[in-house]
Amino acid sequence: MHIVRRARERGVSKLEWLDSRHTFSFADYHDPRYMGYGALRVINEDRVEPGQGFATHGHQDMEIVSYVLEGELAHRDSIGHGSIIRPGEIQRMTAGTGVLHSEFNPSDADPVHFLQIWILPERKGLVPSYEQKALTLAERPGSLQLIGSRDGREGSVTIHQDIELWAARLPQEDTVTHELLHGRKGWLQVARGRLRFEDETLGPGDGIALRGPHSIRLEAESDAELLLFVL
Repeated sequence: MHIVRRARERGVSKLEWLDSRHTFSFADYHDPRYMGYGALRVINEDRVEPGQGFATHGHQDMEIVSYVLEGELAHRDSIGHGSIIRPGEIQRMTAGTGVLHSEFNPSDADPVHFLQIWILPERKGLVPSYEQKALTLAERPGSLQLIGSRDGREGSVTIHQDIELWAARLPQEDTVTHELLHGRKGWLQVARGRLRFEDETLGPGDGIALRGPHSIRLEAESDAELLLFVL
């Protein structure tokens, strides 16, 4: 069983400096059919104009993951972290008991294109924390890499929830497989390019909800990048 969430059906928020597409209900966009998927609460695909960004604002009891596709994203928070996130890196912030942060495009010429992901934590009241790691997707084309997990194994960032987050870059005509076990759910998000899954062609921004057991086989119809959440 699978359900396809097409990119064109997502919610939209547009400002002079921001183009944001919402896979699940977010802010002023509300769709009772898409309130999240298990512990996965938000996937926003954001494009921010040069020199613009999200001013300092607060979060609580949420795991927030940033995944940059193009450009650079500057992060600052109230627990003392300041960094630049680039393509090929992942950032995880545990908001826990409360944190203030800002996200800003530091370039004066180029937009930044990134995915902002929110995951409900396994418990409330966690101590706020931050983690950023470089990935090796470019060195391992055609294979899934674990980039987020409950125990931080295989060099992944630690996400305080029973979840695995996998990523892959697939050259055209390459394939990747994953066995989704009984009792688990999966959400596939196409970051860019085109993929073939069973009888479906998936394009940039498309998502698909899966339930195990399911043998997932993905074939790249063009060079592609994807995220796979196992919940």
